[in-house]
Amino acid sequence: MTELILVRHGQTEWNHQRRYQGQTDIPLDSTGMAQARELAEQLQNAPLEAIYSSDLQRAHRTASLLAERHSLEPIVDSRLREIFHGEWEGMLQSDIHARYSEHIASFHKDPFNAAAPGGETVGQLQFRVLNAVIDIAARFPVGPVAVVSHGLAIATLLAQQKEGSLDRVFELIPENAVPVYFHFSIPE
Repeated sequence: MTELILVRHGQTEWNHQRRYQGQTDIPLDSTGMAQARELAEQLQNAPLEAIYSSDLQRAHRTASLLAERHSLEPIVDSRLREIFHGEWEGMLQSDIHARYSEHIASFHKDPFNAAAPGGETVGQLQFRVLNAVIDIAARFPVGPVAVVSHGLAIATLLAQQKEGSLDRVFELIPENAVPVYFHFSIPE
């Protein structure tokens, strides 16, 4: 069983504005940088074997600040990216709910199968994130390993462990730059 420390990147301006970021490559804002530094300080004594990161700059910058404290280089894995939200990327949450009310209802009711127009389903997201974590656990069977990713990406792992389904995945999205300790066994 591999001990993982799952971390959602620090805050971005789009988080603050409540915009759907998805795979749009938005940097950390000043609050996000402070959160990433606080995270690095909080985990400075954790005996990390490795630090993995999404390739999106908000996650990679968070991981880099953590890695500096451990004399490690983040290992970039694009499978740890956030969900692709298609037409919703860059839109305010309130505008999505107003313009795409039926789509958003379907997305929340059946996240495994439903997607934003032109986007990815939560089921597809879970499949690629789970495959990345399986590879991490195979390489580091004990850990701890930090995995810096994105809110919904992390929530799919938590849903798999806690619920066995994605029914409540949106309730499991962690706060920015708050570590979530997660024990992972490679499925048989």
